[in-house]
Amino acid sequence: MGLILKILIYLYLCAGVLSIHEMPWLPCQFTDENVFVNKEGHTETQLIQREAMVQFGQKGDAPINPHAITFLITGSKLDLRRYVEEVEAEQLECELRRYSTMGIYVRWPVQGAQNYNEWFSCTIKHSKRLFTVTGFLRHPSDQPPPGEQDYRSWRAIGDREILTTTVAMVIKTLTPSVKAGLSSQQKLHCQFALDHKGPNVTVDWHWQHRGERTRLFSHTSRSGQTHGTGVGLKSLAGGDASYTLPFTKMSSEGTYVCSVSVNPLLASLDMQLHIEEPPRVSINIGPKLSLQEGEDQKVVCDAESYFPLDVEIVWYVQDPAVSGQRVGAPLPKVLPNVLLSSHKHNQDKTYSVSAFFYLQASLRDSGRQFICSVSHQSLRVPIKKSFILTVEEPSSWLFNLTVGVVVVTLLAILYVMLQYLHSAKKKSVQKKPY
Repeated sequence: MGLILKILIYLYLCAGVLSIHEMPWLPCQFTDENVFVNKEGHTETQLIQREAMVQFGQKGDAPINPHAITFLITGSKLDLRRYVEEVEAEQLECELRRYSTMGIYVRWPVQGAQNYNEWFSCTIKHSKRLFTVTGFLRHPSDQPPPGEQDYRSWRAIGDREILTTTVAMVIKTLTPSVKAGLSSQQKLHCQFALDHKGPNVTVDWHWQHRGERTRLFSHTSRSGQTHGTGVGLKSLAGGDASYTLPFTKMSSEGTYVCSVSVNPLLASLDMQLHIEEPPRVSINIGPKLSLQEGEDQKVVCDAESYFPLDVEIVWYVQDPAVSGQRVGAPLPKVLPNVLLSSHKHNQDKTYSVSAFFYLQASLRDSGRQFICSVSHQSLRVPIKKSFILTVEEPSSWLFNLTVGVVVVTLLAILYVMLQYLHSAKKKSVQKKPY
C-alpha cells in the first residue's frame, strides 16, 4: 500500500500539478515602457510586452529560462509565495512593471541595503478573481535616481538579463470583486506587510463611481491622525486594513480603493462592489385554479424589487405527471402571446416588471401545470411559481332554464295559496255572531 502511494505521489509531481508554494519559478509578462515625445511635442508611452520569469532562490542561481528576463527573488522577511493561496500555477496571472518613485529618494531601511534602488511591481491575480497580490521588488543600484520624471530615462534591460531582487512590500485582497445584496454588511479585505519594522505608514480608503471620488478613511501611523471610520486601528497595527461597509445601499456600488503608502512606495488595490438584488416573484393565482370551459382568466407573474435591470420571465406549460422524469420526458411548452409590462423604477432604485397572458379554459388543458420561470444574474437557478388548471364542462342552459321556470312557478303557486288562505280566514271571522 505504501509503495502504491509513493508511485501516485511521484506521478502527481511529474504531471506538474504543483502549488505556488512548491514551485521555484513562475512565468510572468514584463510590461516595459518606452516614454518619448512625438512629432507634435506630446508625450507618449509605448507599452512593450516582454517574456520574463519570476524565480525564487539565492543570489547567483542560474536562470531556469536563459532566454527570458529573470527577476530572481532572493530571501527576505517577506516571501511573495506565502501571500498566494494554495492553487495550481496555471490558475495564476503574473505581470511585472517598472515602478516610478517620481523623484522621491529614500534609503530603504533594511540591513545591507545600498543607497539606491530600482523598483518593480509584481502583480499576481487568480484567473477567477479570487485574490490579487502585488509585491514591490527592490533591485539595488549604484546609480542615483534621475529625478521626478525618472520614467523618461529608465535604463535598458536586456532580453536575458538577471535582476536580483528582494520583496520590500506586499499588499493583498481576497475581495477584488464583490457581489452584495441591499441592506447587507460587507467586508472588503486588504492586508499589507513590509520587510522592516516601524515604518511610517499611511493607509487610505477611497470610493469611486462615475467620476466621483470620496475619501472614506485615512490613518497615518507616525502622527496617529485618523479620519473616517470602517477600519479597526488594532487590526491595522497588524497589517489588516480591511474596510467594513455596515449597510449596503444602491449608492454603495462602485470601486473601492485601498492604498498603503511608505515612501517612496505607494501601493493600491481596486475592489469592485456590485449590487445584485434578487427579484421577489409571485403570481395572482393560487396553487390550483378551477374554470369552466370557455371561461377567461388573466394570469400575472410579478418580478419585483430586483437589480440590475435585466430579467427574463418565461411562462410555459407541462404535464405534472412527467415533470419529474429525467429521461424521455417531453420538454415544457413555452406559452405564446405573453405580454410584458413596462419596467417600474422603484423608490429604492430597484426595478419591477410583470409578464401576463389571458388564459381561455379548454378541457384539453385540464390537469396541466402552468409555470412562471424568472431568471436574473443574482440567482443561481431560476425562481419558479406554478398552478394546476382544472377545467369543468359548463352545465346545460336548457336544464338551468327549466329549473328556473319550475322554481318561479312553485313560488307563484305558494303565493296564491297563501293569499287564498288569508282571505278565507278573514271571511270566517266576520260570519261569527259574537
